[in-house]
Order: sequence, then C-alpha cells, then structure tokens
Amino acid sequence: MSKIKKEVFVTDAEVCDAGAEGNAIVRVDGMVVFVPYVVPGDIIDLKIFKKKKNYAEGRALTIKKPSPFRVDAQCAHFGVCGGCKWQTMAYEAQLRYKQQQVRDNLERLGHIDTSQMQPICGSDNIFRYRNKLEFTFSNKRWLAVGEERKEGDPGAAGFHVPTVFDKVLSIDRCELQKEPSNRLRTALRDYAISKNIPFYDIRNHTGYLRNLVIRNTSTGEWMIIVIVAEDKPEWLIPMLEYLRDSFPEITSLQYIVNSKMNDSYTDLETTTFCGKCYITEQMPRYGGGEPLKFRINPKSFYQTNSEQAFKLYSYVAEFAGLNNQETVYDLYTGTGTIAQFVAGMCRKVVGIEYVEEAIADAKVNADINGFTNCTFYAGDMAKVLTDDFVASNGRPDVIITDPPRAGMHEKVVEQLLKIEAKRIVYVSCNPATQARDLAMLAEKYGIGRIQPVDMFPHTQHVENVAELILKPNR
Repeated sequence: MSKIKKEVFVTDAEVCDAGAEGNAIVRVDGMVVFVPYVVPGDIIDLKIFKKKKNYAEGRALTIKKPSPFRVDAQCAHFGVCGGCKWQTMAYEAQLRYKQQQVRDNLERLGHIDTSQMQPICGSDNIFRYRNKLEFTFSNKRWLAVGEERKEGDPGAAGFHVPTVFDKVLSIDRCELQKEPSNRLRTALRDYAISKNIPFYDIRNHTGYLRNLVIRNTSTGEWMIIVIVAEDKPEWLIPMLEYLRDSFPEITSLQYIVNSKMNDSYTDLETTTFCGKCYITEQMPRYGGGEPLKFRINPKSFYQTNSEQAFKLYSYVAEFAGLNNQETVYDLYTGTGTIAQFVAGMCRKVVGIEYVEEAIADAKVNADINGFTNCTFYAGDMAKVLTDDFVASNGRPDVIITDPPRAGMHEKVVEQLLKIEAKRIVYVSCNPATQARDLAMLAEKYGIGRIQPVDMFPHTQHVENVAELILKPNR
C-alpha cells in the first residue's frame, strides 16, 4: 500500500458499517475507506492517508455528529492502546455487528445456509472478564502527541503500540481484568524504577525486566509470571520477594529467564518461586453436579473468558446430542476442556492435540475429574487422524473440532469426509476459515444450528459453533 502524495480531506462523511480488524467503513466516491475508533452512524471529517486499488485507510479528525450507538469509553487509553476498538459502540450494537460478521462470512465465502442461525450469546460482563493478560516492559515509552522525552525516562509497562514493535504504551489502568491486576503491574513497575532495574530494549537487546503475565481463576487464585532477560539473583530474588510480601492474593509466583531475541516463552523453562506451580479453575458441569476442575500451568491454554467458556461449551454439548452411548473425537483438544465437558455424556472421548504439554495437562485434568473414558494423543492432526487411528480407537459417532484461526488442514477435512461421523460440531474463532471448511464438508453434511458467542466484548472477535449433520443415504 502506498501513501497518497496529496492527503485527501473529506467532510461530513457518514460511517456506514463495521469493517475488518475492528475498523469502521466510510464510503467516499464509491471507495471503501477503513477508519478506526469510530462508530456506524457517526458523521465525521476524515483524512485519507493511504490508498490502494480497491480501498483506502483514513483517520477521523472530528466527529461532527455522534452516532446513536456511540457511548463513552471507560478506558483512559482508548484510541492509543489498539485494543478494545469497539469500546465506544453500545454493546447491543457490537453484538448485532458480530452476528452479521458471522452471517456474511458463512454466506459469502462458504455459500452456507444460515437460516438456522440463533441469536448471538452475549457476555454478562463486558469489562473485567479476562482471566489472563500479558504486559511488556520497555525502555521505549510511547509518547503522547506533543510530549517530549525527558532524560532518565525509565520506559513503560503496558501494551505494544500497534505496528510499532519497539514502543510500549504505559498503561495506568486496564479495564479487562479485575484487581489486583492493575495494582500488581504498577507495583512491579514502581519497584523496578526505585531499584534502578532497567526495562528491556527489544531493539538492542539490553536491559533486564521483560514481561509480566497475570492469570486468575473464578475461585480467586492468582498466577504471576515475571520474565527477565538473564538470571541475575541480586535483582530477581528481592523483586519476587517484594511481590510475594505485597500481594497475599498470589497463589503461584513464577519466573522465566528469556535471553532470546523475541518475547515468546512457551519453549522456556518456568521456575516456581513460591506457592503452587499451577492454578485451578472450576467450571459448572453441563446438567448439574460437582464442578469440573482444570489445572492451569504457565503455558496452558484456557479460554480467557471463563464465564463465556461455559456457555460456549454448553452449546457444543447441546449440538453434539449425546446420550451416553457415543464415541466422540475432540480434535484440537488443547488441555482437554471440551473433551471433559462432554465426557460424562458419552461412552468414550478421544482427544488429539499438537502440543505435547497440553496433552499432559489434559491427562492430569481427566484424572482430577475422575474420568476414565478419556484418551489423549499428541501429534500433527493431519498425520495422527489416519485410517489406522480410527480403526484402533473406534469410528466416532460425533466429532467436535475447535481448530486455530487458520482452520483445518485440507487433509483433515478430507479425512472427516471419509470417516462420516453422524454429527460434527465445529467451533471456530474465525468465521472466514470456518466458512471455507464448511463449504468443503457440505459434500456430505448439511448445516443445522449455528450459534455465535461473544467471548471478547469491545473487540471484533467472535466465536461460532456450527452443527453439521450427515446427509441421508450415507
């Protein structure tokens, strides 16, 4: 995409729709212009600064007349942070556009019949719903417009500024996770500054304090992971002792030494400083009974909106239509949460997942919950799900699949068509790739109920559950 040689200014333009990546859409002389941080129905003056053949990018200069769907942002960092781009859109409007996003993707990309789509399931809590946040410490603080960098500026503890890999916005308060999340982050920041512990420089790979991961459960457990650039006990140990003594809520305090050139840590060793090496989340059982328990370690995947996860999995169980007799395959099982959610309703569950550590967690969780009918395998889905695997584990009556954003590999789709399970329940965090896969599965499957679920209020992201039923004479 190239810059426009002469910037274009447009006055009194109406924001007509919600678009991709959390942006909104303005149409100027027939061209789609993507504009962030505005709401459908706003009348704005804007500047168009980038243009391509079929679309352009712009920035709102003035909101001349606010949309009836516009509300005040609760976060002081709205518009700079890059997250929660829909925060100024009324929540009922957010839900409407998310449902439309699912419908448009399924109909336009997959030519899917959406007549059985059910109303989107909204989140009861639209703030402080996340159970995990990751913060970055950087010596390069993002400066506000007109602000000059002062000598000795220690940097920032917060989130990366979009499109700028080495700049971090200092976050005073994030509204997505309940307390003591904000107090923990600011306390660690202030402690490091007071002790002259340098924040990390991602460009030059100098400095010490890199990242902070905060996880919590609905039962009140808190896991804190401090990530540093090198093993320097004279800084690390007092810093961890300070957190331990200042925040009795912490039930698991851990650290990671990351000397790599990037911030990824899933391949690094985690050391427990105090408390347990895990936290335990609880989830109600579908239909009642003792809650399920899921042990979460520092690298475990768990849905970041715990309350909505129960609703999402409840739709999965409903669509699966189990009556205690079925063999169920749970593809991309992760730590086995969905597998164990349905384990009490079927004869047998077979889970497959690429990450070996996740499978280890799944086995531990199955044991904690007393399930003896769950079997888990680690490996590449396209290589594991073979004819021999099906022969060994039994042909599934129901397949549940919850792939990553990229969707399922074509070979996996081909194998599902070959297996011909009576029912498939497809969970997706990306309606576009789900539409592509459903179009291929339509060769043998009809689409039943479709259920969007909002896991992430104030963002454009949406989960969707689709029910697939094997066509007759198969």
